[in-house]
Amino acid sequence: MPRIAVMALVLLCVMGSAALGQILYTSDKVDYSFELPSTTWRVISEPDPAHEHSEFVYGDRLEGYLQVRKEVVEADTTASDVARRDLDQKLRFLPGFVEGKQDPFKGRLDGVTVSYEFVKTGKPMMGRVYYLQADNRTIYALRFSGLRDKLNRIRNQTDLMARTFKIK
Repeated sequence: MPRIAVMALVLLCVMGSAALGQILYTSDKVDYSFELPSTTWRVISEPDPAHEHSEFVYGDRLEGYLQVRKEVVEADTTASDVARRDLDQKLRFLPGFVEGKQDPFKGRLDGVTVSYEFVKTGKPMMGRVYYLQADNRTIYALRFSGLRDKLNRIRNQTDLMARTFKIK
């Protein structure tokens, strides 16, 4: 019996330390919050009069970069509509652009994800954008990018950040 109690205590400590790795990001400068899955993610800029978005890095920009942007759209514009517009007007002009697929996404805010590949300074890069619908006129875009193999490795973290994204 004591052996089971010790194992349970060890398991609780491990689970507790894993939970401590997650940090709630919030700021007076933004109207949302979400969980950063580890201390490797850090804020590099917050909204100010010149920039209306927040930026985060995972180690450095090549490992993982996140830009969070609030988009006010026409009434009844869907997350899919915004994703298609971005693909047609912005993303397809990136060097070496290869369009990936668009998938539905479920979290505290629902929406869609779009994945794509491109080349930056001769390196294979990947982008993944979570378009999250807050209401019929507001969509938040969580734009992740990084080296293709690095961003693929932290997919569980990008999904967690998008799943926990909520309006204050």
